[in-house]
Amino acid sequence: MKAFQRMKKVHPSLTSVQSDLRQVNNQESRREEAEVLTVWRKSLLFNCSGFTVYDAKGNLVFRVDNYGSDCKSEVVLMDATGKPLFSIRKKRQLNLGYHWVIYNKEDSTNPLLSVKRHTTMRNKKSLAEVTPFAPSLSTSSFLAEGSYAQRCCTFQNNEGTQVAEIRRKEVLTSSGGVNFGDDVFQLVVEPEIDTCLAMGIVIALDQMAASRPYLMRSWSS
Repeated sequence: MKAFQRMKKVHPSLTSVQSDLRQVNNQESRREEAEVLTVWRKSLLFNCSGFTVYDAKGNLVFRVDNYGSDCKSEVVLMDATGKPLFSIRKKRQLNLGYHWVIYNKEDSTNPLLSVKRHTTMRNKKSLAEVTPFAPSLSTSSFLAEGSYAQRCCTFQNNEGTQVAEIRRKEVLTSSGGVNFGDDVFQLVVEPEIDTCLAMGIVIALDQMAASRPYLMRSWSS
């Protein structure tokens, strides 16, 4: 709980797509074990909504600070210093409803990934599909399955390998387990996917849930 009391200032900045994806891949190759992040669905800034994310040592690693409602047309994922990593924007598709597009940093011209509701009736566990905008981009497609509303879902790559998991955070005490509820949960990220990209997908799922909460709840049952 000490980590939740940490406060840091925000100083956003920006730049290019392919070089950052190479950087992401280099980071992935150096990480050999799963990383467990604690995600707090709350901004450190007064009168803001958003996310505050800590690593297993209690260090602040990511943050999101939104003014106004939870459902925004654009959300920026930042590192601990306030440097933009990804922008997640809500976009309308032709006659296909909305999808959430992940851009590099604060770029608006080179989309990386599209996150949209998975509508097939064959797999009722499917929550959303994540697809790259261009085959040349060095990232995989992903499928989110389970229930984001219940903080119980997994991400699988196009080979069917589980690369990340959202699960409720619990702490064991002498009197049993303590559940932190919906606003504090864990994001377990395997070496096959970068932590900031996994967090970007989590934000897209959260925005999807905020835009149509009743539908998301029905998918969760």
